[in-house]
Amino acid sequence: MSAVSIPSPRCDEPDAASSDALQSSSLAFGSSKIMHRHLERWAVVYVRQSDPQQVLQHRESKELQYNLADRAVTLGWPRERVLVIDEDQGESAQSAASRHGFQRLLAEVALDHVGLVLGFQMSRLARSCKDWHQLLEVCARFGTLLTDLDGMYDPADYNDRLLLGLKGTMSEAELHMMCQRMHQGRSNKARRGDFFTNVPIGYVRGESGQAVMDPDEEVQAVVHLVFDKFDELGTAGAVLRYLVAHEIRLGVRRHDGPTRGQLEWRRPCDTTLLSMLHHPIYAGAYSHGRHPIDPRRKEPGRRRTGRTTPPLEAWEVLRKDELPAYITWERFLANQECLQQNCSRVASKGSPRQGEALLGGLLFCRRCGCRMVVGYSGSQNRPRYKCLRDYRQYGLEKCQSLSGAPLDDFICGQVLQVLKPATVELSLKAVEETKQERQRVTKLRRQRLERAQYEADRAARQYHAVEPENRLVARQLERCWEETLVAQREIEEDLRRLEHTQPAELTVHELDMIQALSTDLPALWNATSTTAADRQTISRHLVDRVVVDVQGESEHVDVAIHWNGGFVSQHELIRPVGSYEQLSGYKELMVRVEELRRSSLTSGEIADQLNDEGFHPPSGKTFNAKTIRRLLSRRRPSQDCECPEPPHWRLGDLGRKLDMPIRTLHTWLRRGWLHGQQSAGAHGRWILWADDDELERLKQLRQDGLRSSGLPATAELTTPKPQPKN
Repeated sequence: MSAVSIPSPRCDEPDAASSDALQSSSLAFGSSKIMHRHLERWAVVYVRQSDPQQVLQHRESKELQYNLADRAVTLGWPRERVLVIDEDQGESAQSAASRHGFQRLLAEVALDHVGLVLGFQMSRLARSCKDWHQLLEVCARFGTLLTDLDGMYDPADYNDRLLLGLKGTMSEAELHMMCQRMHQGRSNKARRGDFFTNVPIGYVRGESGQAVMDPDEEVQAVVHLVFDKFDELGTAGAVLRYLVAHEIRLGVRRHDGPTRGQLEWRRPCDTTLLSMLHHPIYAGAYSHGRHPIDPRRKEPGRRRTGRTTPPLEAWEVLRKDELPAYITWERFLANQECLQQNCSRVASKGSPRQGEALLGGLLFCRRCGCRMVVGYSGSQNRPRYKCLRDYRQYGLEKCQSLSGAPLDDFICGQVLQVLKPATVELSLKAVEETKQERQRVTKLRRQRLERAQYEADRAARQYHAVEPENRLVARQLERCWEETLVAQREIEEDLRRLEHTQPAELTVHELDMIQALSTDLPALWNATSTTAADRQTISRHLVDRVVVDVQGESEHVDVAIHWNGGFVSQHELIRPVGSYEQLSGYKELMVRVEELRRSSLTSGEIADQLNDEGFHPPSGKTFNAKTIRRLLSRRRPSQDCECPEPPHWRLGDLGRKLDMPIRTLHTWLRRGWLHGQQSAGAHGRWILWADDDELERLKQLRQDGLRSSGLPATAELTTPKPQPKN
């Protein structure tokens, strides 16, 4: 059946009767309005048709508009003074933004170069009152006449201006009525589910015009693979990387051009994958009006701009279970929710990142209910969770923050504890999924090989069908046959390599390795092959969100884990703090340290005793001998014996008196250059003795040491004065 071309109804095209009317009315034009000043300027013929279909098929209209140049010659213009502007062929007169020919016409009139503008109808010039009245204003200002089939008009004349304004209004109303008729017809067809433009990947137009699944099995297999891998990996970017890693291409059928309908294999891209994941046709639903045009966002000259994405409830037409489906409607909705959460917004979780923070997008502040953000600091990029919404939006104080490492370690322990009872099930499922994955990839490679074999066989048949004497054609067909054979051989080699490295059935060693890893979840969790994004993905499958609340500035943190399924578990976490004073049991700790020190215990014994009793340092870990010594050295004088008075000095007091480091005083004390006595206990405080004479000697010793720079001090300065007996 031959195709029948239906003319576009967007504008009225002239017929032979109109052409005769134009010829017969050549003397009826108001030639009396033409003056010498008009003839000194150009006569411009403006030629336009609304779309390419009219340009190709409505040739009578095109010829009639070009013949207006002869009319200008009849009215007195020389042939060389007649300018034809036909740059707007195939452009609608709805707006002048994309019509360069109309803009050129306005510019020529404004430069006082035009005496007469000729058009078949005024609707050829503009179907917008804004553009039409702009042209009238410019023509009236520079004394330019307008001419159509009905007569000649002077925009500066009131009566002609009134008539031209009426014609412009009628042209705009006519455009509105035509658009309304087409829109209503399109909407009515869409409500029936019969309006299709182009179908996406995996579908073709059937004989009845409905969308059906692509008959090619490989195309269907790739579409199924895209949705299955998205369920597994959770992001379109991860699916894209998987397809690229396995050299899987998408089967696309062209919608235009000489190869329309033919299957082409193209490499995947993120735009195509997102379009597939967002399209409801894969769930068997017919939709219309998913991306309405917002005139405020439309850019001149760009047809596809201004598209918006309203929610599903605002679509013009949505008919479920109308078309063959690759996935269920519930699965489609779950995919939309996942894509929404993957967006980097405050209201969404965001996709798993490569940062070490485990709870990015999952952590909430109990105080204000806002999502906490992740920050990294230091050379090791240590994560820290912060609640900054009030600080950023309102300039208020920061709500709360805490170090990410202890919280992440705690959540990891909880997740592994939840997964521990399911180790056997995880092992069996991992084995089954690995087998299915290998079988699926192998099947796609075999289908690609089958296609390559078909292409080679077809090229061979074409070569053998040509006459041997026709070497001009035979040589080209021979080259095509060789190219298909080379492609077939490469695919065969790739398939053999894949079957050798990854056989369909797992080996005994691989089964034992999967079982061992499944039973030892901590080792698998902390393995170098397990990325931070993998750990985040696993956590998101189990944890919906985590709510934390730091108790004041102390080390105690209330943690509520909201598990997927509705269960909420309450926990208390000990976090690291910056100082001992932030510890909730700081006073009890110092009292206990004093008691243990008076018992003549060593620093290591004190640390063990404090650890056994449940005390901990600000780091949140355990005490050791080094931390005990630091704690004892930072005590205030009120926590030890009474502060001595001169000539008795503490190390710090004497160092400040002499303006010298405490380490130097320690060295002099060890060398015997000054008197000192240690208080009770193995690591008690040192009390030094120095009267006025000793202070003067020590100052001279300090100055002499600075001047000599390493030379041995004199015996007079290094020998302390005898200390008087009490």
